[in-house]
Amino acid sequence: MNKTPLISFITITYNGLSDTRELIESLYNVVQSVSYEIIVVDNASKIDEASIINKEYPWVKAIRSEQNLGFSGGNNIGIKAAKGQYLFFINNDTFIKEDKIINLIEKINSNPLIVGISPKICYAAPPHNIQYAGYTPLTPITLRNQTIGNGACCNDKAFNKSIPTAYLHGAAMLIKKEVIEKVGLMPDVYFLYYEEVDWSTAMTKKGYSLWYEPNCIIYHKESQSTGQNSSLQVYYLTRNRLLYAYRNLRGINRILSIFYQIVVATPKNSLNYLIKGRQDLSSSMWKGVNGFFKLNK
Repeated sequence: MNKTPLISFITITYNGLSDTRELIESLYNVVQSVSYEIIVVDNASKIDEASIINKEYPWVKAIRSEQNLGFSGGNNIGIKAAKGQYLFFINNDTFIKEDKIINLIEKINSNPLIVGISPKICYAAPPHNIQYAGYTPLTPITLRNQTIGNGACCNDKAFNKSIPTAYLHGAAMLIKKEVIEKVGLMPDVYFLYYEEVDWSTAMTKKGYSLWYEPNCIIYHKESQSTGQNSSLQVYYLTRNRLLYAYRNLRGINRILSIFYQIVVATPKNSLNYLIKGRQDLSSSMWKGVNGFFKLNK
């Protein structure tokens, strides 16, 4: 809440006023170790959440978008408004309990090649198990990887070491603002899902390093805006996995990966949904494939 903040917290709200309030109050009540500003982008919610936030929290910079620009488009609005040296992209359905933000700053400044860092992310619901303690790289054809630590106890010492990560986690990631001049804004062609993976890939391709830092914990309520296994989620995950392969793989790997997703993975997963009685999700997968081909890539 300084005129020249060290950190700009950027969050997107879409019909999520209650969660956004909780996040704002969490940051306000806890963070004292660094100067900061909070930027909330209202991504065309049904009610004007930006106006409500500006009235209730006049020190917060709330921006209303009359069009839903998705996760990346909304964050790009926040980036353009940010004054901080570091940008902390944080989901509105998260909160913090302890002021450990300074640990992220110290880690990101420990090496000039480190440009992005994600904290330990734990599920908000008890027993607060780990959601994220880093990512392994995607395999070149199947695009499979692992979320390190997922499901483990939040206090498990095995995940208390800072390590490089292949990708940052979109729910909470601190990035040096200066790197955006080198890699560009968050790719808005994705709309929802995979944008932070693509962005992370763009950074590592330029020789930068991304890290996981456990000495700061964010609690995440997880997928409250789209729902678990919703049609919207399945559509964008299917479409954007193909899009990621198209944008980031080259030569035979790109051809094989797209072929695998369409001919092997989609039919298999679609059939599994049908067996479970989820015809809506099966249909959403094929709509995602169709949506990929319709994209101006």
